[in-house]
Amino acid sequence: MNRLRWALADGATLTRRDLDHWARQPAQLVIGLLFPVMLVLMFGYLLGGGMTVPGAVGGDAYREFLIPGTLALTMVFGLEGTFQAIKSDVARGVTDRFRSTPMASSAVVVGRSVADLLSAVVSLAVLVLSGLAVGWRWHDGLAAALAAFGLLLLLRFAMLWIGIYLGLVVRGEGALVAVQILVWPLGFLSNTFAAPSSMPGWLGAIAEWNPLSSTVGAARELFGNPGWGGESWVAQHAILMAVLWPALLIAIFFPLSVHRYRHLDR
Repeated sequence: MNRLRWALADGATLTRRDLDHWARQPAQLVIGLLFPVMLVLMFGYLLGGGMTVPGAVGGDAYREFLIPGTLALTMVFGLEGTFQAIKSDVARGVTDRFRSTPMASSAVVVGRSVADLLSAVVSLAVLVLSGLAVGWRWHDGLAAALAAFGLLLLLRFAMLWIGIYLGLVVRGEGALVAVQILVWPLGFLSNTFAAPSSMPGWLGAIAEWNPLSSTVGAARELFGNPGWGGESWVAQHAILMAVLWPALLIAIFFPLSVHRYRHLDR
């Protein structure tokens, strides 16, 4: 019990350190918030008129389709910020200094995960306000909406553990570009903006089984917003898969991250 209390206290200290860093350099957080807002405006107003969605009639209805996907996409793209922060600490020797102290081995990665999750809450709040401003609404009550927000944050929590692990593993100047090559196909090869049924069979199957697609489908269902539907098992059980996919990713990448941190000098 004492060991757990020690680990939690160390993790809280590292969380405060990361939050203080953002408070001293708010421009980084603001820039990160602008991108998803620009996505909402671009797809909602510039491209929305040329897109047809089942059950969506008119611009406001299309934006009700758009916002859940944009919220989920932002949770996935947050992986890049987590990766860059971890990689920067490793490159500058900050992580080595932490490892030389009598600190719980999980504290650095847990502290980063909590700080990034709090950042995701702020990003989600800003996007929700932006969505409400352009006409998006949820229709199935507050409890269902809160469940959707919980699933979105669960996806972010899973993605940040992937970002932490990659930040501890990947080296080299082109590391961020390599991660972007991984993240962007994950983000757009999904049901966020296009129906998997409109894709070639094998590509549509990949899109349907993309963890992002499950969260997007679940969020649209819980918000009462229009979506693509789908006849496949994974499309019919989006809420279940929106829980199972992140849980699986966390179960894989959390222990991998802690193990890699403990053996960082190898």
